[in-house]
Amino acid sequence: MPTHHNIDHERELWDTYAQSQSVKDKVLDADPVFCWTQYVGHGPGPELLGFPGTALEIGCGTGRALAYLAQRGVKTTGIDLSPVMIEQTTERWGPGGSRFVCAEVMEHLRSNTETYDAIYSIFGAVWFTDPDELLPLIAQRLNPGGVLVFSHPPAIPGTSGAQGMYKGGFAGKAMYTYRYSYTPAAWKARLLSAGFTEVDAQVLDAPTPGHIGTLIVRADVARLP
Repeated sequence: MPTHHNIDHERELWDTYAQSQSVKDKVLDADPVFCWTQYVGHGPGPELLGFPGTALEIGCGTGRALAYLAQRGVKTTGIDLSPVMIEQTTERWGPGGSRFVCAEVMEHLRSNTETYDAIYSIFGAVWFTDPDELLPLIAQRLNPGGVLVFSHPPAIPGTSGAQGMYKGGFAGKAMYTYRYSYTPAAWKARLLSAGFTEVDAQVLDAPTPGHIGTLIVRADVARLP
């Protein structure tokens, strides 16, 4: 993270998010589901990951996507900054085989040498972490032929890079984080510079015309010769 990020501050923000009733309901009562977009039943599913034996979700949130993969035999690990979220997901989905780690994503990728067939982020850590620092670390933690897939809302026209985001509107305690938004072409350039060999980046339109679409990016690392 760049210097303007404050880990303790952002952990408090994500703990508050994890304690909200709507999130608790998704963890405790909802079924596993895997969807890259913000619209139920819209867009591609886990097939973008190929057929991984191991998968890491960075910024795993409610853990429902990991639980979905674990039910299909994938060895799954999730990382999240919020200890509250990790406690909830471990209790709910841990018995199904998923492993959850409370950590800042770049610190974890630097210190942990474990590698994966797939690393992915659904409106998660890729959106909230400086990609120029994060993407090379991800490339190092992918097995040969591995894949990174991530999704988040597309950049607002005329904006690029780090953008501040307050939680819960513009009243109350000043809780905020930074998100990183780029055009598909800019994402492709960053991924190629980070060591990925093939990149597909595009915006999937919303199911309702004129509504916010979803940026979906898939990037491969080279296979062994």
